[in-house]
Amino acid sequence: MTTKTAACTLNSPEETAELAARIAGALRPGDCLLLEGVIGAGKTHFARHLIQSLMGVPEDVPSPTFTLVQTYEVPAGELWHTDLYRLSSLNELEELGLTEAFDNAICLVEWPDRLQELTPPHALHLTLALDPEHEDRRQLALRWSDTKWQPLMERICA
Repeated sequence: MTTKTAACTLNSPEETAELAARIAGALRPGDCLLLEGVIGAGKTHFARHLIQSLMGVPEDVPSPTFTLVQTYEVPAGELWHTDLYRLSSLNELEELGLTEAFDNAICLVEWPDRLQELTPPHALHLTLALDPEHEDRRQLALRWSDTKWQPLMERICA
């Protein structure tokens, strides 16, 4: 598979939330988004708005930093939001059931470097980077190999 990339600038938290909502509308069970970036780059902000845009009635979406996983029932199916920052071994991943969720649920994974060889090859990688000149601006780099992401990328990165 050929890896493709795209990039865009998100000028505000609102633009980040809008992009998350646009991506959310295209997600189906089995889709996986890997959210990368330093602490404070906006991974949880992105995930929170993506999840809330999929809910019939938006509710509070806590960060899964301490629980490792938060699950939600949304009209499209089950959604898993995971934060693997505190994960210490791949065995813990297996115990969580995350590898099965990759096949059956929409998955948002923060700190996906912890997945190592368990990283789903069909995932969409989103890397958020801080802009040192503008506090609220983020640079977003997208990377994917699975052709299923191409139509979405053409719509959101135009």
